[in-house]
Amino acid sequence: MPHTLPTRDRLIESARYLFWERGFAGTSMADLLAHAGVNSGSFYHFFESKEALLRAVLEGYLGGLRPVIVNPAFAKTDDPVERIFAILAGYRERILQTDSKYGCPLGRLALEIDPENRPAHKLIAENFQGWIGAVRECVDQMKDRLPGNTDAEALATYVLAVMEGGVMLSRSYGSVEPFDRAVKQLREHFRLLVTSGPRRTRVRSKSKSS
Repeated sequence: MPHTLPTRDRLIESARYLFWERGFAGTSMADLLAHAGVNSGSFYHFFESKEALLRAVLEGYLGGLRPVIVNPAFAKTDDPVERIFAILAGYRERILQTDSKYGCPLGRLALEIDPENRPAHKLIAENFQGWIGAVRECVDQMKDRLPGNTDAEALATYVLAVMEGGVMLSRSYGSVEPFDRAVKQLREHFRLLVTSGPRRTRVRSKSKSS
């Protein structure tokens, strides 16, 4: 870890890396201190415990969602549907770059962290909700193309579930193919929604009346 970073930032960056690589429980205090190049006195000056450091990592993910994940994807296209799939394409790139070893750090922590650790799970849920919110923005922008009874929040949540499940399967299979199959089916789901949307319904109604 470069010592040019402030001590607190080094600890957070080390924790971010080690929690992803080894898991929260599998990362010892000694691992953290050695990776960050700090002593225990410096650690406790900034954090009261490893759990407090975990919360700082989760807050960092929340702050990085827009600049790291959402904004680069949205910059590629103005079409709301394609923006959703641009976000997913970013995860595909991570899978390829890591030889299918990539695992969503939030998904891993959500499964690993004790359910009783509510402060951590609250932050994990806020991260997931931020992701869902970004996708819902796209869904809301295309509501005139969707059936009137479409549940925008449920659809955005479904997109997150496809991403998380696809990443997990690709890591287990050692291949990007499961992710690709899941995303392909999601795209078909959007196609069917748009096909049965209000514009198509109006066109069919006009055809029948004439």
